[in-house]
Amino acid sequence: MRHNGPMTVNALPLIILTEEQWARAAAAHQERVRAFTEPYLERRSTGKKHPVEDFLFTYYNEKPGKLLRWHPGAGVVLTGSAAVERASWKHYRPLTAAERAELTLDDDAVIVDREAFLRDRGSTTGYVSGLLSQTAARPGQFGCFGLHEWAMAYKSADNGVRHDYLDLRLGAEGTDRVVEGHRIRCSHFDAFRFYTPQAVELNELQPTRETQPAMEQPGCLHANMDLYKWAYKLTPWLPSELVMDCFELSWRIREMDMQASPYDLSAWGYSPIRIEEASGKAAYVSAQRAFAEESAHLRQRILQNLPNGEL
Repeated sequence: MRHNGPMTVNALPLIILTEEQWARAAAAHQERVRAFTEPYLERRSTGKKHPVEDFLFTYYNEKPGKLLRWHPGAGVVLTGSAAVERASWKHYRPLTAAERAELTLDDDAVIVDREAFLRDRGSTTGYVSGLLSQTAARPGQFGCFGLHEWAMAYKSADNGVRHDYLDLRLGAEGTDRVVEGHRIRCSHFDAFRFYTPQAVELNELQPTRETQPAMEQPGCLHANMDLYKWAYKLTPWLPSELVMDCFELSWRIREMDMQASPYDLSAWGYSPIRIEEASGKAAYVSAQRAFAEESAHLRQRILQNLPNGEL
């Protein structure tokens, strides 16, 4: 239920959940997460790799156990005896007796601790706010055709293949010809930093970590995948529902990104998007635009949920 009294977060009234309500939400979240984490954990236990589905767990830092932990987000009061445990969780606190009286609550209750969160994550919050706001304000660019993955495999005869358990669909020489026959203009530092040494000078842009806020653009697949990273870095302030919405978008982007890569993924059931051909380029741009539109909504949801003001 929504409380209409003076206690607010970001100028919005608090939402009060009974133990039954929030336990149900936590269980639904864990079921949603396990659909992704359990296959990964099973593969890891047997030493198997998956070139698409492992990425969100090996490239990003959020561990499956942490992803399973449900957070309601800022401004939600959890009541009941089971909520007391969360008072010891990082960035949570119990409601004071005065606060419970104001909300006419008889049960123990906890809430995300705004002051503690901003002390620890204030600089991250400010950085993410600036980065996402600047990204959202720029026009999307849709002419990269996923060539960042090809640049990471350029001159593999000299450097070795980055994913050494995968074959190159066109072979080493064919991959090099695709790179050399296209304009490469990647703006995303975390893709650019994996280029082979020979490919670095072929990129028209030279992004750095310092210039990331000035160069990130909303058509970039990797910038849109990173919405998941920014969302989990801002838990428990951001709700787990938003984190998982970003996760699932990143999962689908990764699938398309690898389909358009130079690697042969037929053994994993993925058909290639042949960006070296006109039809493949058109398919890539169409999917890229759809992902950019989805990402724009998630980017705004993150920005709208960030804490207002300073500590």
